[in-house]
Amino acid sequence: MVFKRLLGSLGVGGPTVDTVLDPGPVRPGGALTGQVRLKGGQAGFDIEAITLELVARVEAEHEEGESEGAVAFDRFTVGGGFRLAEGEERDVPFSVTLPWETPVTELYGQPLGIVLGVRTELSVAGAKDKGDLDPLTVGPLPAQEAVLEALGQLGFGFKSADLEYGRIGGTGQQLPFHQEIEITPSPQYAHRVNEIEVTFLANPGGMEVVLEADRRGGLFSGGHDAPARFTVGLHDSRDWTAEVDGWMRELVERRASHGSHDPHGSHDDHHRSGPGMGTAVAAGAAGLAVGVVGGMVAAEVVDEIGDFFEGEEEEE
Repeated sequence: MVFKRLLGSLGVGGPTVDTVLDPGPVRPGGALTGQVRLKGGQAGFDIEAITLELVARVEAEHEEGESEGAVAFDRFTVGGGFRLAEGEERDVPFSVTLPWETPVTELYGQPLGIVLGVRTELSVAGAKDKGDLDPLTVGPLPAQEAVLEALGQLGFGFKSADLEYGRIGGTGQQLPFHQEIEITPSPQYAHRVNEIEVTFLANPGGMEVVLEADRRGGLFSGGHDAPARFTVGLHDSRDWTAEVDGWMRELVERRASHGSHDPHGSHDDHHRSGPGMGTAVAAGAAGLAVGVVGGMVAAEVVDEIGDFFEGEEEEE
């Protein structure tokens, strides 16, 4: 689905733009390919530049609460410097590289409720107009998929996902926001944490995995977040279930270093009999409805992308 609009700044009879992305999900750090299809208006126009802008719906926390807004996180000039004749149709192919920290929007074909878009801007005769908006689908890197699958095998469940404005201290984060994938604890840790947030920060040389536990508060200790960071290769071959289990144990055991007491003691059972995270996400559509997506099917998520970003444009 594309969101095609007449170039309003040029008035009736101006050229139209329709950006068509090649089918299938893209990976962070991978090539986003497609074509910008132009159709000339009732007169010739000089196309000075064709620019693609990556935009995301991001949440921001402030003193008054939370708000949402569109954040542009990369721009690419993919064409320009030619004259589009009256009524002329011209396709401009492109291939651009996504930032490594581009958020993941789906897992095993199941949308996570993350809203990303590709907005096309034409610079024509000294005027600029955002003429087309398309939803962007991003799948996980192998290491991201392996970590999420291991979490599912360990009995953790998918809750929701969102994009949070701000940077995580002590990391190599590049974008002005980061993705948080919220998961429910496995039975092993359910008495110690409410939920765990997973953030992936990929780069050409590897990936940081940031884990944050929203702990259950006790009589003498309030709930608080305790982050932990781990670094892996993008194509590592590991016993991911054992690796991630070790991460979770380290994360939860940090509670002791904060002076709180675990009345239940530690457990040795790993609960590895659960389904993978992909199965958990697919089977947990109701959880998605309660969390981010609000009960919408994939097509409705696409509609929301158009409604959200077009609303942002009207406010500009």
